[in-house]
Amino acid sequence: MQKVLYLIFNEGYSASFGDSLIRRELCAEAIRLARTLVELMPHNPENMALLALMLLHDSRRDARSTSDGRLIPLEEQDRSLWHQDQIAEGVLLVERALGRRNLGPYQLQAAIAAIHAEAGTAQETDWKQIAALYAILNTTQASPIVALNHAVAVAMSESLERGLAMIDELGACGELESYRLYHAARADLLRRMGRNPEAIESYRRALALTGNAVELRYLDRRLSELDGLTGG
Repeated sequence: MQKVLYLIFNEGYSASFGDSLIRRELCAEAIRLARTLVELMPHNPENMALLALMLLHDSRRDARSTSDGRLIPLEEQDRSLWHQDQIAEGVLLVERALGRRNLGPYQLQAAIAAIHAEAGTAQETDWKQIAALYAILNTTQASPIVALNHAVAVAMSESLERGLAMIDELGACGELESYRLYHAARADLLRRMGRNPEAIESYRRALALTGNAVELRYLDRRLSELDGLTGG
């Protein structure tokens, strides 16, 4: 049940296809059902954490895109638009869940979301703690996507070079070749490192795998910026 609810929420939070980044009705319904799950099984820490995870992500909904549909990445968002009531409730649920001392994957993910939510600015984000939590998550619920998120956190907390090396190692197995966020993450690190021709190649691959119009425009904008710098 938890997995199904989170899948519904994720499709609402980052729609796979269409003209809108967010399908708010799906997010709201997933949160409603998660609340019901907590009411039915109030002592289950993973239920609390799942609800917290949804609330913490959903708190950013109004800051994730502009009125004309331009995607705004997390580090560039206006944090005054984040819904503080949802953040407060989500953080409290995370603390209650962790207090049960029965650690599970949703608690780890919710704890990561809480770190992002409580950072006053992007620069204040505790990426070292996020990397440590992803490392734990990757031992308890290993997957290429968790490993990718861990690599990004390492890039932000240690060095871009180390994070990129981890991403490239993941890419060598081939499991993420059709995953757009793998190519987008790799492109972003390459862009930050000034390796523009390689970044362009990765952005193009991410574009080819993306079906959401808002994400397409964002990736195309990044690609155009780099093309301009390289004279492409």
